[in-house]
Amino acid sequence: ELSPMAKRMGAVNTIVRRADGTLFGHNTDYFGFSSMVQRSGLSVSGKKVLVLGSGGASNTAVKVLEDMQAKVIIVSRSGVNNYQNLHLHKDASVIVNTTPVGMYPNTGVSPVEPKDFPKLEGVLDMIYNPARTQLLLDAEELGLPHENGLWMLVAQAKEAAEYFGGKPLGDDIIETVYNTLSAQMQNIVLIGMPGCGKSTVGSTLADMLHRTFVDADAEIVKLAGKPIPQIFAEEGEEAFRAYETQVLSDLGKKSCLVIATGGGCVTKPRNYPLLHQNSRIVWLKRKLDRLPTEGRPLSQSGKLIQMYEVRRPLYESFADCIVDNNTEI
Repeated sequence: ELSPMAKRMGAVNTIVRRADGTLFGHNTDYFGFSSMVQRSGLSVSGKKVLVLGSGGASNTAVKVLEDMQAKVIIVSRSGVNNYQNLHLHKDASVIVNTTPVGMYPNTGVSPVEPKDFPKLEGVLDMIYNPARTQLLLDAEELGLPHENGLWMLVAQAKEAAEYFGGKPLGDDIIETVYNTLSAQMQNIVLIGMPGCGKSTVGSTLADMLHRTFVDADAEIVKLAGKPIPQIFAEEGEEAFRAYETQVLSDLGKKSCLVIATGGGCVTKPRNYPLLHQNSRIVWLKRKLDRLPTEGRPLSQSGKLIQMYEVRRPLYESFADCIVDNNTEI
């Protein structure tokens, strides 16, 4: 037997075996996406909404948005409305991505550029890994409301659990599970001056949280095949920074890691989206007279104070939070 929603959607994603052995089919994605739209705070009634993609996820989005009285335009690679004639829809108010473009591991790409839509009010992306796709990063940079697909995933699972368990669950559980999953999935990235304790704190934190600890500098050494002082001596700082960006590009899109970065990663703005896409960034602050310099080429230059004055605003701009690290571990 099919639920009315499953019949309407033309798809089943939840099957319950009943006591008499018969099967009941339902579709929970409608509830999941409608809950996601409500959480975003975006008003879609009477607004032009671009839905990117034409598959099953698109079908869900279109039905929900039409029920919310939106003016829906489906954009696909070969449809009447496609990526070559997006200029016809520059007046769109909301963009919804239902395609896999930007999903892990192929992050850093976006199906469209939010800046091309001057009337845009917000962006929704059904992808939840990474937490911030390039599309959402671009929306964030423009100051636009945006939401990833994790809330939808949890909300539809809540409704499925009600069918499996045979009893209602309060909607409060959606936020509880969402917050738990969001915290578990995102990396914790430690930034700060060379020698501020990122590796020591990071490895301890990883043990406490049962996560994998990764030292970005150690990964750079593996990639370059030589110690960091030798990289600086033979290839220069810019070559080192290129290695660093390559390593952060790989680590930043992964999940559940504790990552200690090099002290100068903040000097390259290109590194911010690589880390921000799936991480909470923590600035470890430590007094300059407590920073070791041995084996640290830039710290040994005798310009530690000047280095800090340059980097301080950069650490502030990267950080989601700041932690004082002048006490015991």
